[in-house]
Amino acid sequence: MTETPLKLFNSLTRETETFTPVHPGEARVYTCGPTVYNYPHIGNMRAYVFADVLGRTLSWKGYDLTHIINITDVGHLTDDADEGEDKMEKMAAEKAQSIWDIAKHYTEAYWADVKALNIRQPAKWSVATDYIDEMIDFAKGIADKHCYELESGLYFDVSTIEDYGKLARAVTEEGEGRIDTVEGKRNAADFAIWRKTPAGETRQMEWDSPWGKGAPGWHLECSVMGGKLLGFPFDIHTGGIDHREIHHPNEIAQNQAHCCTGGLGEAENSGARIWMHNNFLVERSGKMSKSAGEFLRLQLLIDKGYHPLAYRMMCLQAHYRSELEFSWEGLQAALTRLKRIVMQVERLKDELTGDPSHQKFAPMREKFAAAISDDLNTSVALVALEEALAVKKVDGGVKRAVVEDMDRVLGLDLFGLTREALRIRPKSAEITEVEIEAEILRRKEAKVEKDYATSDAIRASLAAKGVEVMDGDPLGWEWKLV
Repeated sequence: MTETPLKLFNSLTRETETFTPVHPGEARVYTCGPTVYNYPHIGNMRAYVFADVLGRTLSWKGYDLTHIINITDVGHLTDDADEGEDKMEKMAAEKAQSIWDIAKHYTEAYWADVKALNIRQPAKWSVATDYIDEMIDFAKGIADKHCYELESGLYFDVSTIEDYGKLARAVTEEGEGRIDTVEGKRNAADFAIWRKTPAGETRQMEWDSPWGKGAPGWHLECSVMGGKLLGFPFDIHTGGIDHREIHHPNEIAQNQAHCCTGGLGEAENSGARIWMHNNFLVERSGKMSKSAGEFLRLQLLIDKGYHPLAYRMMCLQAHYRSELEFSWEGLQAALTRLKRIVMQVERLKDELTGDPSHQKFAPMREKFAAAISDDLNTSVALVALEEALAVKKVDGGVKRAVVEDMDRVLGLDLFGLTREALRIRPKSAEITEVEIEAEILRRKEAKVEKDYATSDAIRASLAAKGVEVMDGDPLGWEWKLV
């Protein structure tokens, strides 16, 4: 394991803590996955880039990693407060399709984005509907002491456990303010463990239970799958910052009830030793919301000519706990930075990997290790990578080894990427790359012959077709589609 101790910010304690595994030599991580009723937007995908960097870091540190990401294909309503229509049922009705087909389609779309962003596969994708029996058993185990039944379902009484809402700082920050009152609930913050199918209705996804035919509450599935697959307590639970206010406090409450543990003065009583949350990706036009219609999907970025790893680079340039503002200009800057790095790496691809411990690289390796170990400070780690690439008069194989080692954490696929792969043709472009290259070559020949009239005419013709010729481009890319 690398010598610099790994420090991570724990949302539960609001402190940066040295990572100490529950099981020596192991790291067990659970990440809240998507609800597969629609395509993920790029803000959703930031959470998985963050979780991937965390997992890569733990592996890089030498831990035997078990990473679980769940697929929510049941049990999530249109808001976090157990209100509204079931998202899965609603989309199935809108599309006039089976809910199972809806889940399959959007799960595969999510997995395609995971692959495009070079996010590593977890140890297991845990699918909620595969664990219904376990969810019912879990609910039965806590029902007598912690739950009560209403006409609409089985509810968890938050007054039966200690420190409810501590993760959200509910008492001082009004973190539970979004929960609406449901008739008969003992406390405003009480939440559904099991949702009964209303009388006279039939859902596509419903199961028999001691509390009637219905479906599990959204929060139940993560407690069940986290406990079953990783064991309580496990090391780290991750998710978006939006989960910190309702979903994760409710999950923690269930974990406390199930494990018969006390208050959250000891973080292990929450079910996980560390809770980590990435901040929002902000987009000022409002296209981040799925309710906006055409929202910002990864595929939209590709359609506009941006490689998916340019978005990964954009995420890495900011700390995961900082708000990140999305703009097309910012994405272009991230792509340009990635291109610069890829050009430098291409010179190393034919080199045999050497010994990365060369003294010339010691400052960069130390800077990288310190940055990553400081709560995953990827922005500084990127600078260390660029500084390593800039080192002169050193064996290429040694430099390759250093860069490969850093990319194990950053996940930019630097030795798999090529200049050609990064030059993506926008969907709206009407000219092929072969045609562009032929015109660029013809223009070069005209310039050699000092036929500037022809050279200018070719440039103008290309511009009319959406091709910007970049004379004097320091990267040597020569043209781009706009």
